[in-house]
Amino acid sequence: MSNVTPTHATASNPYSPAVRLLAIPLLVYLAWLLETFLLAGMPRLLEEPDPVAFAVYTGISCIFTGMILPLLCIRKAFLSGAVNMFQIGFSSSRRTLILCSLIGIAGYALVLLFSPFGPDRLAFAGACLLLLPTAAASVMVCWALFGTHIQAFFREGGAVLSIPTGIVTTSILFAAAIVAVNPAIRMEGSLFWPVCIGMGAALFFFAVRDVCATVMVVTGLLILSGTVIPDSFSWQAISPAVWLSSLLAGAALGAIPVYLHRNYTTIVVRTQD
Repeated sequence: MSNVTPTHATASNPYSPAVRLLAIPLLVYLAWLLETFLLAGMPRLLEEPDPVAFAVYTGISCIFTGMILPLLCIRKAFLSGAVNMFQIGFSSSRRTLILCSLIGIAGYALVLLFSPFGPDRLAFAGACLLLLPTAAASVMVCWALFGTHIQAFFREGGAVLSIPTGIVTTSILFAAAIVAVNPAIRMEGSLFWPVCIGMGAALFFFAVRDVCATVMVVTGLLILSGTVIPDSFSWQAISPAVWLSSLLAGAALGAIPVYLHRNYTTIVVRTQD
């Protein structure tokens, strides 16, 4: 188990707060953004998901750069005291289960109301599974990593400064990621829906502080807005290998809170003035 102490530069952690809380998360984001553009955006992977290409994209961009690298950065910030388990979005499994259940019910009601894929209810489930790796990596990079780190950097300004800064910044980062993954947005030049979805997801994350629930919100908003999935989407035409890659990404996301809760805890350490 690990003690959490106040954040400051020490001999064991010599980097300045600007480097630890801004520069390193930004570098991870840029690496993930470039991989997303090269592996998913350029080949139009979400429009025509090739099994091999989708597996490469899921493994490299979504799991390694989108989940494992953020986890390593979060671990360092957690040990330094810059963030705690609640702030990074992994507070308790019971709370996550309740939130995800409520979002699932609300999402199903919206599907019945708007019918994004007509009467085919399985098409919505298939679209959710197809977007799961992208949504999971987006939430981990934009909010669990960058959002919590930028909030920690501006902590001295209070919630009035840190949370709005986090919301605006992460919304822009998320919108850029959606533009990278979807060439249609780049051709149309419309950033309305990506920015709106980013703002909504950012508000939700900073309000509830739950990564898995935010992944569900992002996935649902992307589908209902028609931002990424084309109208011609057919879940029957997608190879089972693609579904397997998506399930692997979901398993990787689910393993993160298990790892954190089994190895780390937050212990309040009183310091003398």
